[in-house]
Amino acid sequence: MMFFKGNVFHTPSYGELVYLEDALIEVDSQGIIQEVYVSADEMYATKLQEAKVCDSFIELKEGQYFLPGFVDLHVHAPQWPQAGIALDEPLNQWLDECTFPLEAKYEDVAFAEHVYDNLVENLLARGTTTALYFATVHLQASLTLASICATKGQRGLVGKVVMDHPEMNPTFYRDESTKAALADTEEFIIAVKELAKEVPQGVYPVVTPRFVPSCTDEGLRGLGELTHKYQVHVQSHCSEGQWEHDHVKERFGKTDTEVLRDFGLLTEKSIMAHCNFIDEKDGAIFAETGTAVAHCPISNAYFANGVIPIKRLKNQGVEIGLGTDISGGFSPSLWDNIKQAVMSSRMLEDGVDVTMQQESRGVSDSRISVVEAFSLATQGGGEALNLPIGVIKKGYVCDLQVLDMNAVGASLSGFGVFTTPKEQLQKLLYLATPTNIKQVWVQGKLVHEKF
Repeated sequence: MMFFKGNVFHTPSYGELVYLEDALIEVDSQGIIQEVYVSADEMYATKLQEAKVCDSFIELKEGQYFLPGFVDLHVHAPQWPQAGIALDEPLNQWLDECTFPLEAKYEDVAFAEHVYDNLVENLLARGTTTALYFATVHLQASLTLASICATKGQRGLVGKVVMDHPEMNPTFYRDESTKAALADTEEFIIAVKELAKEVPQGVYPVVTPRFVPSCTDEGLRGLGELTHKYQVHVQSHCSEGQWEHDHVKERFGKTDTEVLRDFGLLTEKSIMAHCNFIDEKDGAIFAETGTAVAHCPISNAYFANGVIPIKRLKNQGVEIGLGTDISGGFSPSLWDNIKQAVMSSRMLEDGVDVTMQQESRGVSDSRISVVEAFSLATQGGGEALNLPIGVIKKGYVCDLQVLDMNAVGASLSGFGVFTTPKEQLQKLLYLATPTNIKQVWVQGKLVHEKF
């Protein structure tokens, strides 16, 4: 057994902030939380004495807090070298001149290893304990990413990307054929499942059509069949921007959501990125199938052509988590995306065109709170992936961040004025930097420490 003692912030359900003062978290050898005790519990004193003589007892100092590890639902791992590049360009130029030439380089496995090693370290340092990754079309490089997640202790869900449509992808970067794309995907699934047998925190294969326009009908159908054959996670882009939304409707006479459902790609283990243009009918399909949305607020501000109605979708019962969308989103930090999620929702509610009358330029009742955005980054991500993560309670995996409000060079003092637990969390969510993240634990194992 091991024990963690300190103040805890988490959201057991969407928007429900719970603060536990001086909690004692008991964790077994598999990294699973056995119990969370508070001082009023009858067993607290006894368990605290047990903890103090335990070989593994982590006790926080004043001004430090435990938060759940963050769950990033949308990362283009090969785009890490591109972060911050050409974001003021149109999407097609950004893709054609930067992204696709960069991703083509991952045929070189040594290059892939160098980049992916650095990326996983950077995400862990920012409190991201679980990440859902797009890799590239290359089988070996994609397996390398899964292996690096396993070695560094991050819970990684990795997809070998499928881009098999000969007319919709560049000649220098696409699958050789639909048959090859499906064969490589199946080989990838089998290999990652084998790797996972020796990975305590878990590593998972993910079926990954890049998006509907990049795939043939045969390719999408085959990926749906593999999804159900192996019962694996699925990820793709869905109705991200105006072009994609319109292209799919023109090609199929249906929405992106309907097409993905009809090819068997919407399940309880499916996560669709962006989804800015899905309407209430599409939202009902998401809720019915258990498919989740990966909300990428920073990336959406650059490339989505609109603001996703998070509050409306939550009211429909849709599962939603947060994603960075590196490198459509410049920041590798979900801390930054929490802030942007709130700001984007306010812009949707208030509207942006000041030449219109105030009462008609926004979408009323659209804003979300910073606590709700925090939920998306933690509990929402775990719910989306159908995994027991993102909450600090019995039966959940012990993924923790240790935040220090008194970190040297990054003090977050309220100067004796704003001292309630909720105010302390708000200061953390808006002002914390990687300097304030002192430790990161995944499955009860220390994977990052800042001295």
